[in-house]
Amino acid sequence: MVTDKIIVIIPTYDERDNVGPISQAVFEALPEANILFVDDNSPDGTGDLIDTLVAADPRIHVLHRSEKQGLGRAYIAGFKWALDNGYNRIIEMDADFSHSPKDLPRLVETAKEADLVIGSRYIGGIRVMNWPMSRLMISTCAGIYVRMITGMQICDPTGGFKCFRREVLEALDLDRVTSNGYSFQIELNHGAWMQGFRLKEIPIIFEERRAGYSKMNAGIAGEAFWMVIKLAFRNGLRRWPKKQAPK
Repeated sequence: MVTDKIIVIIPTYDERDNVGPISQAVFEALPEANILFVDDNSPDGTGDLIDTLVAADPRIHVLHRSEKQGLGRAYIAGFKWALDNGYNRIIEMDADFSHSPKDLPRLVETAKEADLVIGSRYIGGIRVMNWPMSRLMISTCAGIYVRMITGMQICDPTGGFKCFRREVLEALDLDRVTSNGYSFQIELNHGAWMQGFRLKEIPIIFEERRAGYSKMNAGIAGEAFWMVIKLAFRNGLRRWPKKQAPK
């Protein structure tokens, strides 16, 4: 029986107050996992603090990048590192506790029957805490928009708490992924769905960050709007998967 080799990828930019506590919480929930931080040269010294964590615990790893290049580029770098180092369960999550580490075991367990597991804020109802109504409306309307344009029946296509089987990331051409903000999540979900992989959502509670500041802005929202149109035309306006996933 092959043992799952699990990595939790956490991008950071000015997350000095969060990286220590999130590491501890991840290991309390999923002690068999490793963590990979991808730091974009945080001016608050996050990268230096992560180096001390790496020195203290062999389960923690870090990629230092020279400048802030965005969420999508950070995850692409992390995915490639994880694939090169033999991980077969690859998890995305935020550093700020908006994604609860307590949900990690459920993500991994569900990945036994699905190729891409999405921690969903909206399946079976809305479970978002401490967001202004304006941001909640943008997020929920984004899900409706994605479903209308692409046909992909995912309640939370912009969610960033998810677990990939390595076969999904190997099948996607990561070098051709063009989006960088929250549309990055839509592009990956759509790519996996179009290739026939099994996508499954599980309910989570999403809580606004405990420390630091949000990186959401109008440019990120605009990128997501146009990316959905591009995905539709990229696939000839097809509203169903092109093929069955490889076995």
